[in-house]
Amino acid sequence: MCRSIKVLRRPDNPVTPEEISAAALQFVRKVSGTRAPSKVNQVAFDGAVVEVAAATQKLLAFMAEKKR
Repeated sequence: MCRSIKVLRRPDNPVTPEEISAAALQFVRKVSGTRAPSKVNQVAFDGAVVEVAAATQKLLAFMAEKKR
């Protein structure tokens, strides 16, 4: 597990879009093995960050709804 990715599911503080985006970026960096992609891979890298962030938001929303 990437140590710099923080737990985002917190009952006392709602997660911010910035926190989700930062966690997604860290995840994609870890998986891809690169901190900064080449120009050729930039579009795929950025797209992966957006998709991971969207999946994270969806997961957290689902978990929050089921908790109620």
